Amino acid sequence: MVSPPQSLPPAAPKRALVLVVEDEAPIRRFLVSSLVAHGFDVVEAADAAHALREATTRLPELLLIDLGLPDRDGIELIRELRGWCRAPIVVLSARDAEAEKVRGLDAGADDYLTKPFGVAELLARVRAALRRALPAEGAGANGARLECGDVALDVADHRAWWRGSEVKLTPIEFKLLAVLLRHAGKLVTHELLLREVWGPRCHEDAAYLRVYIHHLRRKLEEAPARPRRLLTELGVGYRLVAPS
Repeated sequence: MVSPPQSLPPAAPKRALVLVVEDEAPIRRFLVSSLVAHGFDVVEAADAAHALREATTRLPELLLIDLGLPDRDGIELIRELRGWCRAPIVVLSARDAEAEKVRGLDAGADDYLTKPFGVAELLARVRAALRRALPAEGAGANGARLECGDVALDVADHRAWWRGSEVKLTPIEFKLLAVLLRHAGKLVTHELLLREVWGPRCHEDAAYLRVYIHHLRRKLEEAPARPRRLLTELGVGYRLVAPS
């Protein structure tokens, strides 16, 4: 006698990835352990430079940022992230003056939590921020389906398409294309691309960047030597456009 087929258990829900940016190790450990214990994946950073690298490479769904960082002010970090990052940002700070809260929110933060705080309030703020950031149906995480003409990128699933066919990109190529797509139609300088892709302390020159642009053109252009999508602005940077 054949047994009836067993229905498969439902897939486990995706765990949201949270980037914790906090220079004080005891507080950072507290935040990490609290989030992990309540079903989140966590990556951590002790300063702004490390935070930018993690945000660029790991693409978290939410960021918790302390304002008193050792290498730069957290407000500056938030402003820089908001140039391309759509994930919600929750400030964690001992600065409780109203003016400081206004600065944080005006810089691009979605919420502001004053230290000290309890685990329950922290988790409630995180869940609320993630709910507000839910993408529309069919969009990638954080609404991160990026398109320009016949080039498309799904940041969450790390997939790219050209003219409807999937294209295999290296991690560096993927990050480079993501930055160009976020600024589609606009001039993106060498300095911005180097900083966004390799980090704020990158000292590579434009010649190094040209190598990766060449690789992208081989995958996204019919005639890489005569590009129609990924254009060079001589001596300044690059521009991604939809070919006419």
